[in-house]
Amino acid sequence: MKVLGIDTSSLATSIAVIEDDKLICEYTVNTKKTHSQKLMPMIENMLKMSDLNVNDMDLIAICEGPGSFTGLRISMATAKAISHVNNIQMVGVNSVELLAGNMDLCDKKICSILDAQRTQVYMGQYKYENGKLVELKGVDVVEIDDLLEELSNSNEDWILVGEAVYKYEDKIKEIENIHIPAPSHNVNKASSLCVIGMEKYKNNINVHDCYTINPVYIRKSQAEVQYDEKMKRLNDGK
Repeated sequence: MKVLGIDTSSLATSIAVIEDDKLICEYTVNTKKTHSQKLMPMIENMLKMSDLNVNDMDLIAICEGPGSFTGLRISMATAKAISHVNNIQMVGVNSVELLAGNMDLCDKKICSILDAQRTQVYMGQYKYENGKLVELKGVDVVEIDDLLEELSNSNEDWILVGEAVYKYEDKIKEIENIHIPAPSHNVNKASSLCVIGMEKYKNNINVHDCYTINPVYIRKSQAEVQYDEKMKRLNDGK
């Protein structure tokens, strides 16, 4: 089975193809250049350099969020178009789950974090048992100070993984039982997305066609928040 993984939920754009238990190719660019500029050229170049065609794919693993609202829409629309034209099934994987997939040989508990703006992070907690990723706490949006206090008081060692570790690195380094992995693990990797997606597909979890899968936002966008606040002020003024 060949799985095409696509993720633009964070700053990084990452794509990969895995065939069964072999990584065929992976392409990750972690810059501020917009996902709309990067994604399609990356897919085309990666497949061409790997002597692959999109028609060779048996499954598309897509990061469904949470994360950047614009980024999620770009990757989801692209994956849906590929799925529709080539009649390929899709499987959704959340963004904090795929970050935990970067730590597959870790014997400690894992907490994945992505920046949710202001002082909040998207978070999920996991551990590996017998080689399988087990969810301890599902994806949520929390205050970073509340999360760090919770982990600090747990009396257990934690690995804190994800691009948001750099935003709060000074706070994290003060806590003895929280550890930050190498930079290569703190970026969303489409290879991890493919591995988790393949496992979900085998167990018929979150499998979709191009019509039934949608991004997972967790909370309203900043524009929606501002609109609600504006409408509340207008209603209060009546």
